[in-house]
Amino acid sequence: MELLLTSLLMMMSQTGADHPDVSFDQLVQASLDSKNAVVQQVSPQASANANTTADRLRPVNKVDPQKEAPKVKGVYVTAHSAAGARMSTLLKLMDDTELNSMVIDIKDDWGYITYPTGNPELEALESTQKIIADMPKLMSTLQEHQIYPIARIVVFKDTVLAKKRPELSFVNPDGTLWSNGKESFVNPYSKEVWDYNINIAKEAAKAGFKEIQFDYVRFPEGFEKRADILKYDKDERSRIDAVSEFVKYAREQLTPLGVRVSVDIFGYAAAVPAAEGIGQDFEKISENVDVISPMIYPSHYSTGWYGSNVPDAAPYQTINGAMKDTTKKLEPIQALNLKPIVRPWIQDFTASWVKGYVKYGKHELDEQIRALKDNGVEEYLLWNAVNTYTGNVNYLGE
Repeated sequence: MELLLTSLLMMMSQTGADHPDVSFDQLVQASLDSKNAVVQQVSPQASANANTTADRLRPVNKVDPQKEAPKVKGVYVTAHSAAGARMSTLLKLMDDTELNSMVIDIKDDWGYITYPTGNPELEALESTQKIIADMPKLMSTLQEHQIYPIARIVVFKDTVLAKKRPELSFVNPDGTLWSNGKESFVNPYSKEVWDYNINIAKEAAKAGFKEIQFDYVRFPEGFEKRADILKYDKDERSRIDAVSEFVKYAREQLTPLGVRVSVDIFGYAAAVPAAEGIGQDFEKISENVDVISPMIYPSHYSTGWYGSNVPDAAPYQTINGAMKDTTKKLEPIQALNLKPIVRPWIQDFTASWVKGYVKYGKHELDEQIRALKDNGVEEYLLWNAVNTYTGNVNYLGE
């Protein structure tokens, strides 16, 4: 039997942000209480079909294309920061600490490509903003400072493409474009959407990025409530299979270019069964990437998680619990030699919208990193939406 946690499908409350920023109010009211679980019997035929699908999705001859890469300890950097005055501060942070990597927006949360790729097919969509005007200069600067460059590409949350090409998105019964607040998603079933994002990734690889990090690799939160109402192209595949096949296809396309493929995923996904509503399966996605980055910000966890009344105020306890869940979740594919590098996103911001929150500073960062080290995790990424990072942190977890 499979436990389907209906509460997981409502992980996001107000804005649906995967990564936190300064505008949302509250995240995640989920529970692992078995009273909230729905038990579903799986027929022998369904089990056989599931096994066939699993075999088809499983990669063959998985090899890390960046075997000489450093153990990444990085920060998130917006395109505006990368091209602006804040970059000097970020470079100094890299030079003065054990941090050695930047995750830079190449396709942002609205769907804009952030630099001129020179690719006629991409530029014809008029989705390019010349925020990073001189990409060769940026890459040269990163190389000079020995910074491992990671290109962040937001995949299926793409308001720009959805507005330009509604047929690649989800349409309301009245013919208008569906939006989740101010944001729209494009259709993960669409091969055209897949290729569009992979073409952007290929350009990033040509520019010199060593890793492509895909974010928002999912359907919109709560999609299962709209799936039978909205108009969109789909086939017999489940949402989980559509998303997982995109990841597999992306890696097949990008590995020959010598770049790693990584995916951001909800930290909750390691603690619960697969979320069919949004199409995320931690195990299926993980076996097809070189790096998996669960977003385990303590502020994302609600009361009761990992034995804490306020997980945000218990950074060590929360990260420790999240990593134990992640380790357990990946055990089956570790036995198949398919386990990716685990490189979590951790919290370098104060979640003032959380009841009982604490102000995050050196102590809270040290506690998160110490919890990672205690679980054998040597790589991590720091998230701060405006790229203002805490100083004097013990980045080695000692």
